[in-house]
Amino acid sequence: MDPVLGMELWQIGLIVLAGIAAGGINAVVGSGTLITFPALVAFGVPPVVSTMSNAVGLIPGNIASSFGYRNELRGQWRRILGFVPASILGSLTGAYLLLHLPADAFETIVPVLLVVALIMVVGQPALSRYLKNRSVRRAERAGREHVAASIGDTLSTGRYVLVLVVVFLTAIYGGYFAAAQGIILIALLGLLLPDDLQRLNGLKNVLVLVVNTVSASTYIIVGHDRLNWIAVICIAVGSLIGGYFGARVGRKFSPVLLRTIIVILGLVAIWRILTL
Repeated sequence: MDPVLGMELWQIGLIVLAGIAAGGINAVVGSGTLITFPALVAFGVPPVVSTMSNAVGLIPGNIASSFGYRNELRGQWRRILGFVPASILGSLTGAYLLLHLPADAFETIVPVLLVVALIMVVGQPALSRYLKNRSVRRAERAGREHVAASIGDTLSTGRYVLVLVVVFLTAIYGGYFAAAQGIILIALLGLLLPDDLQRLNGLKNVLVLVVNTVSASTYIIVGHDRLNWIAVICIAVGSLIGGYFGARVGRKFSPVLLRTIIVILGLVAIWRILTL
């Protein structure tokens, strides 16, 4: 089997299933890349090719996830338009680094990034509880159910610039690797923005969609010959299904089971990269 051009039938089926799982996890939590990336690496697809193919394939799932949070996005479009340029610039920077740094550098850096991502996955429940309690306290102080949706009404200039820097740096990470960027982004947004956690999750989904779309477009234009198109199609089909049903079905799965699977696959990916 050529690791760049083709896969066997049973591998195609498993990649589609991985895409479904990733799309669903991205809609509910984030970190779906920690399902699909290790799967591709385990099947012998080179790490850089896996990252690029995965980014392109997850776009349909990102669209479905963002659509699923359309109610939470109401009233946030001014905020979104303010953050999108930072996401675009960061994603382009990350994609440039992936395409131009040596493959050896990627294989050296990615195990470290995977460890960081896995730590974020394991710590996500406690982090979510903290952010939820924080948003409730803010709402109580404000004397209403939700704080103001307009970013210009709630943040000082310095805080707004800090949020832009955070969005930009997270987008660089997303454009370069992407694993758990959603968890990292919502954690930082939750600490900096005075808003309800579900609304921030909707914002996170849109910004991740922007980052993945820009980086995926860059990969297609500049590095199309390095993409595994069978993997792209399999993940795209799976992530679209998973992203659509994720909010409905994904919450029925045990969070502990999901995180256990993610951690195991992440460790497999680290082992696979270190033994290449």
